[in-house]
Amino acid sequence: MDTTFSAFRIHAEEKPYRAGIETMRADDLSSGEVLVKVAYSSVNYKDALAGTGRGKILREPVLNGGIDVAGYVAASSDPKFREGDQVLCTGCGLSETRDGGYAQYARLQSKWTIPLPAGLTLRESMVIGTAGFTAALSLYQMQRNGQTPEMGPIVITGATGGVGSLAIDILSRAGFETHAISGKLDRFDDLIALGAKQCLSRKDLYWGRRPLETAHWAGAIDNVGGDLLSGLTRVIKPYGNIASCGLAAAPELQTTVMPFIIRGVSLLGIASAGTARAIRDEIWAHLGADWKPAHLDRIATREVGLDGLPEVFDIMLAGDSFGRTVVKL
Repeated sequence: MDTTFSAFRIHAEEKPYRAGIETMRADDLSSGEVLVKVAYSSVNYKDALAGTGRGKILREPVLNGGIDVAGYVAASSDPKFREGDQVLCTGCGLSETRDGGYAQYARLQSKWTIPLPAGLTLRESMVIGTAGFTAALSLYQMQRNGQTPEMGPIVITGATGGVGSLAIDILSRAGFETHAISGKLDRFDDLIALGAKQCLSRKDLYWGRRPLETAHWAGAIDNVGGDLLSGLTRVIKPYGNIASCGLAAAPELQTTVMPFIIRGVSLLGIASAGTARAIRDEIWAHLGADWKPAHLDRIATREVGLDGLPEVFDIMLAGDSFGRTVVKL
């Protein structure tokens, strides 16, 4: 296929760092069995880091950005996929080791190409994207480790971000009571509309300094890291789970073993990019059915084309974004 098309291409090793719209050919895309005509992508924190050079995300000198992609199969050497099939892919090396979804075409490896779940449109799948998949994977791992709604509420940090807002919606759909922690007090009404039963300002939190403080929540999904995650370890009820899936504040963790050996609290690492295919299929099946967020239109607060990406990256890295940005190709 000799089609030329537009792509948001990142030159990671040039000085100064360079990223922007370029024209390329399908034959120049990363190798793979499934060529996709891209309909939608999305913007994640990782995408903003990659697109601005403020984080070392790319492991190749030049790649198309975008860790999420959804669209129509244009050609496939794998008989499992036919022309016109609707498919998606999140993570799996996109915009790290292979060209990502910020282009009118993307070539995917069939082992990571997911048929679009029956309960989702292509656009809805990208409102969910890596952020929603990470939130759902957090719930999946917590449930595997014994978390149930009957144990009590789950608190979600960084609640106005993509993972946080989708986590509130997904967990509410799954029957859990959710509480939200955020520094954006002007967004509390929005978080309640997504399903949060209680909102707390991170600026007003005081955890105490003892290794174990009064337990407030049955579990947590943490997008922040640093002091907030350290504090959470001291206030989770016995046998609750903390899903650690982000480091928006800091990667450090200062705690003791006391919550883990006295209260039986579990700290679960959530690495969504490399999730095994069988688990990936199971989670996307949930996201198209019983875990499908009920407020996707409210969570999708912005839609842009490739030319709108730099502005969105700056807004996200400044901490001023809410919900999800969809990229329409």
